[in-house]
Amino acid sequence: MQVLKDRILTEGVVKGGNVLKVDSFLNHQMDITLFDAMGEELKRRFKDEKITKILTIEASGIGIACIVARHFGVPVVFAKKSESKNLDGDLYTSPVYSFTHQKEYMIRVSKKFITEEDRVLVIDDFLANGKALIGLFDILGQSGATVVGAGIAIEKGFQGGGDALREQGLRIESLAIVEEMGEGFIKFRD
Repeated sequence: MQVLKDRILTEGVVKGGNVLKVDSFLNHQMDITLFDAMGEELKRRFKDEKITKILTIEASGIGIACIVARHFGVPVVFAKKSESKNLDGDLYTSPVYSFTHQKEYMIRVSKKFITEEDRVLVIDDFLANGKALIGLFDILGQSGATVVGAGIAIEKGFQGGGDALREQGLRIESLAIVEEMGEGFIKFRD
């Protein structure tokens, strides 16, 4: 998606440790016009899938997921990373290691919001090693829901998570795949 790639090139900052900082438009300050274009593109890519729910993980994926859900006309469910008094009843849980925070979280989704009747599209802002997606797919497996695939804003192709998931037969649609990056340069996969 060229508009997203252009924003990454003009506003993205590569930091040490394979960090791509895109907080001016994606995951701190959010450009809703860009999000709407991403939602439209993901709707085009998954238009024939009869999606009933969008699933994401807190926090940075929620904004994108909400806009994508508007394009599909379905609700968003987000996996919580911490225990909460708001979460009651039976839960699906799965451990997820966060590349960004360098720690493991137990993610949680109430069983009343994802069922075996659902056809679910997972949405996230970044895909690096694939740990968040693996945790979300695990929760969907526990629920018996149909996993339609995942829509990702930015994939770090050089970290291999997306390719490993695709090799397992999962449909991963990334709007921009960064193949290489370093100080002063970002190269995208064609």
